Amino acid sequence: MFLIVPPSGSFANLKNSLLKEFFMAKYNVGIIGYGWAATAHIDAINACPDAEVVAIYSSRPLDKDELKQRYGSDITPYRDVKKLIADENVNVVDICSYPYQHAKQAIAAAEAGKHLIVEKPLALSLKDVYAMQKAAKKAGVGTCVCFEAWFSNQFQSTKAIIDKGLLGSIHYGEIDYYHGVGPWYGQYRWNVKKRAGGSSLLSAGCHAMDALRGCMDGEVVEVSSYATQSQHKYFKKYEYPTTTVTIMKFKDGRVGKTASVLDCLQPYYFHTHLVGSKGSLLDNKLHSEDLKSDKTEWSELSMKLVDSGDVADHPYQTQFEAFFDAMNKGKDMPHTSLDEAVLSHEIIFAADLSAAQGRPVKISEIRKTGK
Repeated sequence: MFLIVPPSGSFANLKNSLLKEFFMAKYNVGIIGYGWAATAHIDAINACPDAEVVAIYSSRPLDKDELKQRYGSDITPYRDVKKLIADENVNVVDICSYPYQHAKQAIAAAEAGKHLIVEKPLALSLKDVYAMQKAAKKAGVGTCVCFEAWFSNQFQSTKAIIDKGLLGSIHYGEIDYYHGVGPWYGQYRWNVKKRAGGSSLLSAGCHAMDALRGCMDGEVVEVSSYATQSQHKYFKKYEYPTTTVTIMKFKDGRVGKTASVLDCLQPYYFHTHLVGSKGSLLDNKLHSEDLKSDKTEWSELSMKLVDSGDVADHPYQTQFEAFFDAMNKGKDMPHTSLDEAVLSHEIIFAADLSAAQGRPVKISEIRKTGK
């Protein structure tokens, strides 16, 4: 007996495509933008039990047979984004295009009644973010924003520790993003431009800002932010400050901090330190009074840290499964719905304004100017 293996692809792709021929995928996804992030999205979506990528828009010509060979199913390629959005076979649109294109494409997809998956950042202006939110609400579509770090093993474990009360009441937290985005990284080519990358936080540090908001919970009312930039030849090409440090004041008096550092020469590092009334957590190390442990030494936890900027390592599948499951139940996406992501973006735009003008900025102010 011989087993014929396709020349490219994987057993997982073959298995999923065969299963979905018998059990039609409930969510047919159209991808807008066929870059590095999109390839990771496609693999993750196709691995979900009730979803499948059926269409891709790209400014480059794509061959349908080559797509089938790579992903194991029929995918319709489009060169016109309007035609993909109008495709009646597509009920979810996944936006992986440049950030400055997100708002127009998301609004058009929502108006066509398509559920939305949107890569971070949502957009490069708060006005556009609010317009996307308004369109999604009016259309009543499901939404998922790719702050996928929240669905990593590290932050799911961290959240479980918080929920079990091992840290007590968290009064201070810092989650920082250290990732040198130079010419060795695919995003660098366009990320150096302000009209494309936006800011250090919008470009990538938003992952850390969103994770801190999730861990500390509660309402941020004011931020103070400072910015600087490396003089290294690779990072001097950026049209905006590549390092920012933001202090957040919560409504109940607690304090948080996020550094976004795109100009470091070091391994990728998602620094996490949470300090509470019963203990502290530092990355994968814990001390808690409830565990009767020795406070002069950390107890190391078994968790996979967020330690890679490679999109192939990001927990998209876990996030997308949570999104489709929420829609099956008629509920909002947990933590990373568009409404939740807007709260993180409000903090980000307030932080960028604070750094630019050298003064504290209240979230209430940014909401007035943004709307």
